[in-house]
Amino acid sequence: MVGSSAEWIFNVSGIEERRFAAETETVAGMAACAGRECLASAGIAPTELGMLLVASGSSERRFPGPAASVARQLNLDGVPAIDLPLASAGSLFGMALASTLAAAYRHILVVAAEKMSIVALKQPMNPSASVLFGDGAGACLISADAGVARIIDSALYTDGSFTEDLKLELDGPLEMNGRTVILQASRKIPRAIATVLERSSRRADEVGCFLMHQANQNLIVRIADALGAPVGKFYSNIRRYGNTSSASMLIAAAEWQRESGFTPRVPVVFATFGAGFHWGALLAEGC
Repeated sequence: MVGSSAEWIFNVSGIEERRFAAETETVAGMAACAGRECLASAGIAPTELGMLLVASGSSERRFPGPAASVARQLNLDGVPAIDLPLASAGSLFGMALASTLAAAYRHILVVAAEKMSIVALKQPMNPSASVLFGDGAGACLISADAGVARIIDSALYTDGSFTEDLKLELDGPLEMNGRTVILQASRKIPRAIATVLERSSRRADEVGCFLMHQANQNLIVRIADALGAPVGKFYSNIRRYGNTSSASMLIAAAEWQRESGFTPRVPVVFATFGAGFHWGALLAEGC
């Protein structure tokens, strides 16, 4: 479709497969599905939720955002539903915000859903960007009650001087300065991770797993090198799904949780980087 070979795509990104939603599937529909699965796994009824946060950078319309539709599909009557239109970084920002609001709202469902295939296939296609993106949704529950892990600290950042380097206009194709994005991400993410570790008197070699935004496998390797941590500690599923923007970190976390998951008193780091630029890190520990 873009004149590139599968080998070239894998070498520059680590991607072999992607999933595209059906034409009739929506961001809100995928988000509601992920939310239901998350609540069922946690044993929490939708009626127990105090708040819903929905992150997406690929919503189908200007307003209302998908949060209201997700709330309706989950039968949340009167529960505040807030949109976080932050591409790639939205899920982590949602988790961090929810951790500070849980004392007041008790159970907060954080969902991220993206239909990036519409962006990837939009004409004219950008060969270096169109091959990266896929569709998906993920969710997590942040609660004031005990769970599988507790959030220890988070660090969130924004640098608006790079807004033109990764953007999606209302009617245009995705525009990305790949060199700048990789360079800034490889610098900023390790610093954010180091900040939450240092503030909690933890070291990178104590971390059981790093759960990253699945943007590019080569970027993940760079971040591991910068932290002096084994790349094997960085969970990666980008080979199967590509870059699903804000959904990617939560999809990776859900798969990791099913495969191995949290261990008591072992720290786990979440980290993302996205358009804006917005980025950050969150430190959790198994209970």
